Amino acid sequence: MLQFGMPTLIETNALLECAMLCSELELDFIELNMNLPQYQLNRLNIPFLKETAEQHGIYYTIHLDENLNVCDFNPYIADACRRTVSETIQLAKRLEIPIINMHLPRGVHFTMPDKKIYLFAEYKEQYLKSIRDFRVMCEKAIENSNMMICVENCDGFLPFQMEAVDILSQSGVFGLTFDIGHNHSCGNLDEPYIMQNKAHLHHMHVHDAIGSKNHLALGTGELDLLHYLTLAQESQCRIVLETKTIDGLKQSVSWLQTSGIFFYKEINEYAVSSRPIKPDGNNR
Repeated sequence: MLQFGMPTLIETNALLECAMLCSELELDFIELNMNLPQYQLNRLNIPFLKETAEQHGIYYTIHLDENLNVCDFNPYIADACRRTVSETIQLAKRLEIPIINMHLPRGVHFTMPDKKIYLFAEYKEQYLKSIRDFRVMCEKAIENSNMMICVENCDGFLPFQMEAVDILSQSGVFGLTFDIGHNHSCGNLDEPYIMQNKAHLHHMHVHDAIGSKNHLALGTGELDLLHYLTLAQESQCRIVLETKTIDGLKQSVSWLQTSGIFFYKEINEYAVSSRPIKPDGNNR
């Protein structure tokens, strides 16, 4: 059964506003974005988060801060990032959060006369050791919890990043997030790798795109959305409708409804379909 969620939006500054919108649009979950100040670990009120979720019939996933670099060569920075992830896992356990989404930074690069040299590639052995240590830390923190950390594609995985994801994916606590807009905007560089590792795909960020411009409302760009929704169904992915505005989110839900998809998400024998639903929603 497909489950659809929304990101935390700038326009919905408070959690309660997000939850009300999520419920109004009949979405299943909110992806709490820890880039925002109100969703930092020291500011999250767990009883309030639980009460809000129960009141509105929703749950949460988490998007880790995009600046986190657990492999930074500066040990003080790397330790702070690992501690943040570890404490986020403990938070996720208390809230029964199934997915923590994370980026895998490319790190610093030196611009040479003829190319860029990424320091993680140049010092790959040290980089991959940090990845292995991070994997072990997460395995111990997650233990037997029903939770997974999913690595999201951004600008096209570089070879050393693919090696890192391969190492993480050897553990059952790690998986992949497929951001279809990011993939489109970088010339579909990530899709071959994602498809080769389809068994590890558990989460998707879905939004439309035109050229390098993404995070557009569904149906306003040039992506073959039904193709990717079918992939989500086959892989049993949760889907974040990752537009950046309330209007874009509402347009996306409307597109799913008029495409005959959104209302079918609660049917056990779900099949992606382009058959329009009746305007009054009686197909549900």
